[in-house]
Amino acid sequence: MATPNTTPAPAAQAPHYPDQVTGMYVLARALKNVGIENVYGLVGIPITEAAYLIQGQGIRFVGFRHEQQAGMAAATEGFLTKKPGVLMTVSSLGFMNGLTATANATVNCYPMIQISGASDPTMVDMNMGTYEQLDQFNTAKPVVKAVFRCSKAEDIPSAVARAYRAAVSGRPGGVYIDMTTPALGQVMNREDAEKLLYQPVDVYSPVAPNQQSVDRAVEILSSAKRPAILLGKGAAYAQVDDKIKTLVEKYNIPYLPMSMAKGLMPDAGPLSALSCRSTIMKEADVVMVIGARLNWMLSFGKGKWNPAIKFIQLDVEPQEIDVNVPIAAPVVGDMGLALDAILAKLEGKTMSTDPAWLTSLQAETKEKNAKFSARLQANKDASPMDHWTAIGAIKPILESNPDIILVNEGANTLDDTRDAVDMSLPRHRVDCATWAIMGMGIGSAIGAAVATGKQVVAVEGDSAFGFSGMDFSTICRFNLPVTVVILNNGGIYNGIGVPLDKTSDPAPTTLDIHARYDKLGEAFGAKTYYVTTPEQLTQALNESIASKKPSLIDVQLAADSGKESGHIGYLNPAPLQDITV
Repeated sequence: MATPNTTPAPAAQAPHYPDQVTGMYVLARALKNVGIENVYGLVGIPITEAAYLIQGQGIRFVGFRHEQQAGMAAATEGFLTKKPGVLMTVSSLGFMNGLTATANATVNCYPMIQISGASDPTMVDMNMGTYEQLDQFNTAKPVVKAVFRCSKAEDIPSAVARAYRAAVSGRPGGVYIDMTTPALGQVMNREDAEKLLYQPVDVYSPVAPNQQSVDRAVEILSSAKRPAILLGKGAAYAQVDDKIKTLVEKYNIPYLPMSMAKGLMPDAGPLSALSCRSTIMKEADVVMVIGARLNWMLSFGKGKWNPAIKFIQLDVEPQEIDVNVPIAAPVVGDMGLALDAILAKLEGKTMSTDPAWLTSLQAETKEKNAKFSARLQANKDASPMDHWTAIGAIKPILESNPDIILVNEGANTLDDTRDAVDMSLPRHRVDCATWAIMGMGIGSAIGAAVATGKQVVAVEGDSAFGFSGMDFSTICRFNLPVTVVILNNGGIYNGIGVPLDKTSDPAPTTLDIHARYDKLGEAFGAKTYYVTTPEQLTQALNESIASKKPSLIDVQLAADSGKESGHIGYLNPAPLQDITV
């Protein structure tokens, strides 16, 4: 009988530099070859060395405190630049933390690539209990646009190139690469590794819509009595600003921007119908939807809409057509080519717009804007401050600094800031978008600052900031020109929640009205402010912007500032007592 071989397997041999390299080097070179400039992530087994090698290629590695925020940064870079933002994570729960951001990028159509270290798939498949065992490939597959697995180093250049192409082509989205430890650790001769590398060409090939669809759209638009253009974040992402400007201004078509399309055309422009959303929905007879979806944010294109309305929809994804309502004129293809074709076909045509349509919208805008201004003015001296008091101080500063990118999240903080602050430049507003999720703010602020080099102001609710507050340290470590403004009303929606049972615990919506978030900023060396009046807020925000340094402004609001979202307030009893600052 043969004696069992009990000799342990030999340890993996370290590469002999410079003649040999690892799969980690191949990954770094592959990212460089496709033009990646920034990688966001959080290191650990098995990707730490890969991060150093990525830095060695001249790629900026922005290290975070939580993978979800690193993913939000990558997604934001994708939205602002049309190039995939890259997230790198460790395996298992690090992968899962990042996957939330990649799924969110996919839903919102931001190009993004998540690369996660992964256990040997042969061991995972056999359920051997290996280190951080998780079938990450199949976990990611249902929630992203495409998935690739690298089982050996030779797979890496192709996976990176194909992931880039998948992320930006057609409707953009998140792509996942399962970067297994065998692939990362594989030792190769440098000469053989270099032969694997290549630069992909035509990673995005625009496809033009068919002429029949363009003719149909132009016929319906030009015959409209009460036309409007609905701008979505897809229109902002496409960077076809001049074409949209020509369409709007040459043919005098009022426009209604969705939240992240604000500024694509000026919110305060003469053709803006931003204050007339309900009227557009009820009375427009033709609406051209550019880069938006008729989803929950638009009442699914029915109900509140004119039942006789005709929709023209420009989208790169054919499966988006006829979702929820029939589309009278779908124009499927690249946004720029579609607008070029529509403008060419419109040339020389006379619009049938009723002159009273635009006049009535402008009169309604003037009336509603006056009421809104009066509301801000009425709240300007509230003490303690409420949301409107604080936003009334923030509004003129941001509007006089239009090149600042505004990142915005919260409940009341999101809604009220979106309504109050007019944007005048495209892609200068980033918020929680389609899924309306909280916890994207600090990551998105970092991504915006890194990707563009511009100043960023993040206006956050205290609850929203709590999801990502520790990554304010990342803003400080990288000395980014980001000011974070926290509107603290002590709770989710507000700080006056009352428990339904006889517990001494706080209500589910209650946080801490006395929290001093400025102290967190101090801990990381930022310039910080604690403000209780609009005058103090004005001074703090002006100073922060002028400094171009990491800053945090803790804005103390009244606990009763804000209302519940979702129309559930009837479930709660009246407060047992007034709570004040």
